[in-house]
Amino acid sequence: MNLPLNVDVHCVDGRCGRSTHIILNPTTEQVTHLVVREQWPSRIERLVPVNWVIVSARDVIVLKEARERFSQLEPFNQTEFVYTDVPHHATDPKLTLIWPYAVPAMRLVDEKMRRIPPGELAVRRGSRVWATDGRLGRVDELLVDPEDGQITHLVLREGHLWGEKVVTIPVSQIDRIEENVVHLKVNKKSVGQMPSIPVKRGWR
Repeated sequence: MNLPLNVDVHCVDGRCGRSTHIILNPTTEQVTHLVVREQWPSRIERLVPVNWVIVSARDVIVLKEARERFSQLEPFNQTEFVYTDVPHHATDPKLTLIWPYAVPAMRLVDEKMRRIPPGELAVRRGSRVWATDGRLGRVDELLVDPEDGQITHLVLREGHLWGEKVVTIPVSQIDRIEENVVHLKVNKKSVGQMPSIPVKRGWR
């Protein structure tokens, strides 16, 4: 799908803004989100899942949802994304950005592990993480399986209880997500006993 930038974006019930950025998963080079700036006077930029797009033409993009749903989407904050240089995904390579994704340094062999497609997990870098008995830290990255691009773990590298250890929490241990806070099903001790998956960050 070719997603043009700086064109009008319409919901099913009318114009909602203009496209400004494209978000892609660097492990698969697949687009996951479109960033749309709301109409004046708000000018807020929102992250639109790419599966909302039903029409993409040279001068217009049409979404399958109504403006009310669009206005409830998460705001886009450029400082939480990393610039890359994959020019075939946008008319200007500086406008192509990526989520803070990382990949495991070894193959994930657990076939029963829960996996979530990019764009379907409403969590981002900086989200607070709470165990059942208190705060753990903040999300630094999302770990994806390079074979299928599915999200498998949250990665905590700073602000947690175990110093320099890279903490990788399976998404199966997420109980719920509320207002940019991830609540886990387990306590701090259980998280500390989870195996830490070596992470490769060669794309940074």
